[in-house]
Amino acid sequence: MPPKAAAAPRLIAENRRARFDYFIEERYEAGLALQGWEVKAMRAGRAQLTEAYVYLRGSEAFLIGAHISPLPTTSSHVIADPVRTRKLLLHRSQLSGLLGAVERKGYTLVPLELYWKDGRAKIEVGLAKGKKQHDKRAVEKDRDWQRDKARLLRRG
Repeated sequence: MPPKAAAAPRLIAENRRARFDYFIEERYEAGLALQGWEVKAMRAGRAQLTEAYVYLRGSEAFLIGAHISPLPTTSSHVIADPVRTRKLLLHRSQLSGLLGAVERKGYTLVPLELYWKDGRAKIEVGLAKGKKQHDKRAVEKDRDWQRDKARLLRRG
């Protein structure tokens, strides 16, 4: 039998606002320490990253503000907290590099995507620098020009 091909990651939730508000410089893939009801809810697509952020405390990373709505059929014996703080699982070397960038260089950590990879929930975290208002306007102006240019090329 041929070797099993790696399945493409299945997207659960995406933080579109992050790309608008920040320049993403580096991306890291991290695991999540989850409870059983959270995994079931994520399989049902009940997760949001819109107001989430990553916080470094000590030498650990935590996901704060991510909303995972519990299913009504699960967690009868546990009181489910939809916005509880979840620990991110990163390598020690990655954590030390991120800690240095966040503390010294003024970067921030932003959750970008939540997805399944090989049956495990993963989150993509971006090392980001905030955009100023004029940066956002320039990006929007460039996007409009690209769209108009494509329209003109199609027509003419």
